[in-house]
Amino acid sequence: TFTAWCNSHLRKAGTQIENIEEDFRDGLKLMLLLEVISGERLAKPERGKMRVHKISNVNKALDFIASKGVKLVSIGAEEIVDGNVKMTLGMIWTIILRFAIQDISVEETSAKEGLLLWCQRKTAPYKNVNIQNFHISWKDGLGFCALIHRHRPELIDYGKLRKDDPLTNLNTAFDVAEKYLDIPKMLDAEDIVGTARPDEKAIMTYVSSFYHAFSGAQKAETAANRICKVLAVNQENEQLMEDYEKLASDLLEWIRRTIPWLENRAPENTMQAMQQKLEDFRDYRRLHKPPKVQEKCQLEINFNTLQTKLRLSNRPAFMPSEGKMVSDINNAWGGLEQAEKGYEEWLLNEIRRLERLDHLAEKFRQKASIHESWTDGKEAMLQQKDYETATLSEIKALLKKHEAFESDLAAHQDRVEQIAAIAQELNELDYYDSPSVNARCQKICDQWDNLGALTQKRREALERTEKLLETIDQLYLEYAKRAAPFNNWMEGAMEDLQDTFIVHTIEEIQGLSTAHEQFKATLPDADKERQAILGIHNEVSKIVQTYHVNMAGTNPYTTITPHEINGKWEHVRQLVPRRDQALMEEHARQQQNERLRKQFGAQANVIGPWIQTKMEEIGRISIEMHGTLEDQLNHLRQYEKSIVNYKPKIDQLEGDHQQIQEALIFDNKHTNYTMEHIRVGWEQLLTTIARTINEVENQILTRDAKGISQEQMNEFRASFNHFDRDHSGTLGPEEFKACLISLGYDIGNDAQGEAEFARIMSIVDPNRLGVVTFQAFIDFMSRETADTDTADQVMASFKILAGDKNYITVDELRRELPPDQAEYCIARMAPYTGRDAVPGALDYMSFSTALYGESDL
Repeated sequence: TFTAWCNSHLRKAGTQIENIEEDFRDGLKLMLLLEVISGERLAKPERGKMRVHKISNVNKALDFIASKGVKLVSIGAEEIVDGNVKMTLGMIWTIILRFAIQDISVEETSAKEGLLLWCQRKTAPYKNVNIQNFHISWKDGLGFCALIHRHRPELIDYGKLRKDDPLTNLNTAFDVAEKYLDIPKMLDAEDIVGTARPDEKAIMTYVSSFYHAFSGAQKAETAANRICKVLAVNQENEQLMEDYEKLASDLLEWIRRTIPWLENRAPENTMQAMQQKLEDFRDYRRLHKPPKVQEKCQLEINFNTLQTKLRLSNRPAFMPSEGKMVSDINNAWGGLEQAEKGYEEWLLNEIRRLERLDHLAEKFRQKASIHESWTDGKEAMLQQKDYETATLSEIKALLKKHEAFESDLAAHQDRVEQIAAIAQELNELDYYDSPSVNARCQKICDQWDNLGALTQKRREALERTEKLLETIDQLYLEYAKRAAPFNNWMEGAMEDLQDTFIVHTIEEIQGLSTAHEQFKATLPDADKERQAILGIHNEVSKIVQTYHVNMAGTNPYTTITPHEINGKWEHVRQLVPRRDQALMEEHARQQQNERLRKQFGAQANVIGPWIQTKMEEIGRISIEMHGTLEDQLNHLRQYEKSIVNYKPKIDQLEGDHQQIQEALIFDNKHTNYTMEHIRVGWEQLLTTIARTINEVENQILTRDAKGISQEQMNEFRASFNHFDRDHSGTLGPEEFKACLISLGYDIGNDAQGEAEFARIMSIVDPNRLGVVTFQAFIDFMSRETADTDTADQVMASFKILAGDKNYITVDELRRELPPDQAEYCIARMAPYTGRDAVPGALDYMSFSTALYGESDL
């Protein structure tokens, strides 16, 4: 094997050897072999035949080997000159290792491991080949045949080979390698088959010849790997861009659909319908919006990650479609939150309005019913002609009765005005049933006007006949005069005791309770007045009985009877405890409302500052240096976990807030925090921690991709923090310049220095916002020294695959690249139009520049 290997190289110099230990003794062919395999000239050999000349030549060869970093242990010139077989073979194996195997390295492995890994990769597609070593793995000959077939499939019909015929397989491989690949037969098929463990050095020597024979293909493979890597980056980035566009479109579409719903201010007619609207809004806040908050946060994270990957791979920044920038999403989101806030305020105001309307409508119906009950029959009474046939005493009585009626009518004027005022307020508040209210109010007013006209007409008639009548008995008249106001007082008291009320605070219900207690304090005096009025009636009865008056048992001046007074008085007494109970129940309800306010306020006063504290702590973590970036990332994730674990407290506060709204509580003096403040703060906190984690992840990605050490990253952070005096997380232009100078940048104050600084600012602040973020700062620092793929490198790799042509063909792309990446190139490469173009030629040069944003892909 060693002889064949030596002859494969000596043949190039026009000579051969037959016996290694004999033919290398004078050192001449040994020196010639080293010159051929190294491509270098050795010292001039000694041509004499004396032993000293031979030793000198062998020493020159051994010195040359040693100069290549090879240690020759126990091998001396005398042993070689004396024909020591063991020493000579050891020297030849050392030469083979150094000049044929040592330069073989796959993925930074040792020479032997690299050669074995190369063999395993090349034979991997062949199911009946399993290369694990350089001895028994090659005994069946299929490994040699697979190496040839992989690179030159036309030389061997691999499908006809059988694993159980190793001699045929080995001889086929040896013959084809010698005839077509210029690899001499270094091995004997019978020796390999007949040996339990073939010689490892011989196999390695022979296999290394295959590696060098196919080195051209190896270059193509390297070039293909580089192209695959670049294309994979582009494909991944394009997928990320498509994902961003879709997510942005879906989020904007959801916002577009949601805002009109939030801006719909069509009021409902009933409290139940408005309460359902409020419940739908709560479902939106609790179920529908939170996933969209997460999508918005994820969209910003995806955008930042994509931009970082584009920068790291030397690609131009991603510019989303028109209207789909992160700022556009934020603007649309701001509009959503503004509509959301306005909608909730409108809902609560509308519920308050409907509550007020229901109260007023009930009050209107109650007063209208009382008034209509009072007016029932009054028109017929006023239209009677009874005075025409009455006696003098009867006329007097009719006139006094009419005066009492006029007093009663005047007393009811206030109620009529109240009814009209309530109807007017219902109209102003846009009550849904205003037409029926107006119609009823108009009917009452028209009837009231008619009563006034009839009253005036009847008075005129009575006054005309008054001169003909005698004065009515004074007792009846006094009874009528006192009974009417007292009756009106009782009716007013009953009306007040039955009056519905609406309050929102304990102070208001306490005020009603105080007024009720004051009313109850007047009852003893009222009872005295009642007894006095009943006493007058009793006195009249006595007189009638005594003097046998015609009008006995009746009072011609009033229709109010003692029985009616007693009945109304009893009704008033029954209404008083009912009013007590209603006020007590309302007082209990207001106490419960106050408890809800305090409960909500106590929690909100803790949660609000907690959110603010967490926001400040996250800000400090993102600018301070404590440990590695991984330490900061772990710290932030622990913060994120603690924040997520705090969510039940937010949910509990939402539950308390819902109870407050259901109780129709509209203000809270125990806290300055509203549920809206807490919601917005919570969403900002979740977004901030997620965005901060993403920034650190991007810094790790930048550090690892650019080879930045932790010490460099700490130095960058320390310099940045030193000049970030306001702890805003950004540097102004002058602060940034001072930071660069502190890191060793020579930026003078002359025109050249200003131009250089303007160039740097255009890189770190492309949008001209006037500030430099830490991410932009480390991107710049890493870009200045980074060794990244360039368009020229990719172009050179395509040129290797194309066999040094200025174009590449579809077949070449499909042969050298994985299927998906080959089709990616074919779909995007423009036709080649040079003078040397052939049909189907593709322009890989313009494609390579387009990959790095230097032209359109």
